[in-house]
This record gives sequence, C-alpha cells and structure tokens, in this order.
Amino acid sequence: MILVNKFVLSGYNFDAGISLMVYQNFISVITVTILSFLGVISTEPLTWRLIKVWLPVNVIFVGMLITSMFSLKYINVAMVTVLKNVTNVITAVGEMYLFNKRHDNRVWAALFLMIISAISGGITDLSFHAVGYAWQIINCFLTASYSLTLRRVMDTAKQVTKSGNLNEFSMVLLNNSLSLPLGVLLVIVFNEVDYLSRTPLLRLPSFWLVMTLSGFLGLAISFTSMWFLHQTGATTYSLVGSLNKIPLSVAGILLFKVPTSLENSASIFFGLLAGVFFARAKMWERSQSG
Repeated sequence: MILVNKFVLSGYNFDAGISLMVYQNFISVITVTILSFLGVISTEPLTWRLIKVWLPVNVIFVGMLITSMFSLKYINVAMVTVLKNVTNVITAVGEMYLFNKRHDNRVWAALFLMIISAISGGITDLSFHAVGYAWQIINCFLTASYSLTLRRVMDTAKQVTKSGNLNEFSMVLLNNSLSLPLGVLLVIVFNEVDYLSRTPLLRLPSFWLVMTLSGFLGLAISFTSMWFLHQTGATTYSLVGSLNKIPLSVAGILLFKVPTSLENSASIFFGLLAGVFFARAKMWERSQSG
C-alpha cells in the first residue's frame, strides 16, 4: 500500500492526497456493500447510536490516512518506515499511562534504539524535507492514538449493536463510510477540487487502474488490521509492522531511485534492526507474563 501510494503521489506527481484517500475508502464501501447484499458476508446495520460511538475514532482514522499521504509525498519510503517506529514508542507510553501496562527493560531498550535511528536517519537524509517530516510525526501520534482507542471503542460499539456483536466487515464498512463525508469536506477545505478539474491525470486509464488497485489494498488493510487488533493488543499490532519494513525499505530505495549516503543507509538499517529487536523483546515479554 505504501509503495502504491508513493507511486501515485510521487511517480504520477498527483497532488491531491485527500482525494486519493476518499476514492480508496469509496472502493472499500462499495465492495463491502456488494458482498453484504449478495450474502457473502454479514454486516451490522449502521444506526445513529453506533455512529456516535464510532465517530471519534473515525476522525483519528481519517487524520491518520491523510497525514500518511502528505508525508509520503515528500519523504522517501525507507525513511517513512524508520520514522514510523516512533509510533511504537508513543503506543507503549500510551499503554503504560492509559492501561497501566508495564513493559520489560528490553522493550524500552528497543524503543530507545528506534528513537536514535529516527533522529540519525533524519540528520543524514539527503532528501530531507521539513514539511514531510512534520506530517510524519503527526501521523505517528495519530496512528498510536488510533490503535490505543480502537480496542476500547470496539468493546463499547458491540453493546449498541442489535446482535451484541461487531464483526470485522461491519467495522470496515463503518470506518470507511463515516470517512467519506469528512474526506469530501476536507477536499473542499484544502481546495483539491480546483486541482482535480485541471489535472490531465484523471484522463489516463492506467492512473485509474492504479488508484482502484490501491482502493482494494486499502480494504485488505482495513479488514486485516481490525481482525488483528481483535486477536492481540495495540503494541503487538504496531510491532508486527516492524518486520515487513526491511524488504519495504529496500524496495522503496530501488524502485524510486532514492539518493542515499552510507550514513543514511546505516541509520535506516539500524532502525529496521531496532524494529526486529523490539518484536523479539515483546515476544519474550509475553512469554514471561504468560
């Protein structure tokens, strides 16, 4: 998803990240609605009580997606993956204060390494862009807030549904449906309508194909992240992403021909290793508590 979004925003030089998010979520809503209508999946009816419970986490969800788009426009994929490690730090601190969850010293050591790698990576980044880094830091806070609040909201939402349950497809439909009016409002506020009316990209079939593919990827991510949070905790949810960052970073550098130095490459590699170390520390912590 990161590679496809980077390709759309930078490869095609598409300058309407919010519109891309709205289109991706629209694809998800249409797909889930059709599958539900055909009886392939079951979804809960969207009631006002359910919408009111879910709305706060949805605002965070929209903010998380949009800031990710904005940061990807300016920062190379490898640095985005390293900076995303900061999310793990914020999530761990949040769990400690919100849920009184204590973390092992190995986990804190890994988190410290992540912070060091993010700072050193930023300092040695040959394509450093202050605006992109600012958006990515905001994205880290929003992503951590999303994973911390989602579990609590899921439990509350179940109590206001007719069946007393809320499956992954219902949550995906709820999240993406609520994001559409908010997304359209932001498209107008950020004046993307003017850009969309002028860009020749919307007349390219290949561009629409890539955009639609990204929509289906977005649906897959929504469903799998909901299911994963159902089964695990917020920190586990954020740490597993650390393991796929190694091939992602290498692919990002090679595919987009990113100018890099030995120092920056070392910082990125150091950050990726810190992510793997963090995953192992969390696994060890869980085995001890279990």
